[in-house]
Amino acid sequence: MEQILVNGVILSANYALIALGITLIFSIMSVLNFAHGQLFMLGGLLVYYAVVVLGFPYALGLVVATAIVGGIGMILEVFFFRRVIRIATREENSMLLAVGTALLLENIALSLFGEKQRGVPPIITGVYRIGDAFLPANRALVLVISLVLIAAVLVFVNYTRTGRAMRALAQDRTATLLMGIDTQRISTLGFGLGAALAGVAGGLLISVSGVNAGIGTAISTKAFIMIMIGGAGVMSGALLGAVVLGFIEAFGYVYFPGSVTYLLIFIALILFLLVRPQGIMGKPWG
Repeated sequence: MEQILVNGVILSANYALIALGITLIFSIMSVLNFAHGQLFMLGGLLVYYAVVVLGFPYALGLVVATAIVGGIGMILEVFFFRRVIRIATREENSMLLAVGTALLLENIALSLFGEKQRGVPPIITGVYRIGDAFLPANRALVLVISLVLIAAVLVFVNYTRTGRAMRALAQDRTATLLMGIDTQRISTLGFGLGAALAGVAGGLLISVSGVNAGIGTAISTKAFIMIMIGGAGVMSGALLGAVVLGFIEAFGYVYFPGSVTYLLIFIALILFLLVRPQGIMGKPWG
């Protein structure tokens, strides 16, 4: 049982970075970013290229990869999503653009890195014992980094001028514009930050379990599960959804085969949404 709890904490922390990123983008732009998993995948593969191919230290490779993925997110917002949202009359157009972006990024990754699973050497070695549970030092480091990043994002969003502008934009775009805030700049920064969170999560994962070009769809699916559980566009809901999914996975993989675990998760999610479609922390619709 202690081992399951430790695994649940590790999964929850990594998933929280993914959930915060997609929630940030959705709350600011009302765009369900179907390419979020592909940004996660890209972050992992860029860390692989920086560390294994170019010989960068892992920390430098992680920073560079995160910055590149964040930059890609900003480019996508400026040249694609902003234009579509401005001229489109239906939200489906931005959703289709996100799907197309996901396919584009996945095929670029396949062309550059191939289908092979990629990984990097462990950052540190050793194993910690917590009661009857064992925690590899490498996973412990990833956990600490994830928790620090989660705290940093929450502090940024809640206590900085730019973060407060993002929150205001998420609540009321028109009022934010009337207050003299450059909404386009804030949207670009928000999309870039959301993409960077996906990229850093992928860069952390590749140090413990590896990443391949096809992992993006599975990660996007998990991201949507988390925000549906917690509530779309709610930061606290994203964290709650990450914790719920992380611990369900940790318990499920011990007692059920992997495919059965997610079958049960989807069944439970459907039943849950029938009762509370807005999620645990979301506001009722209508």
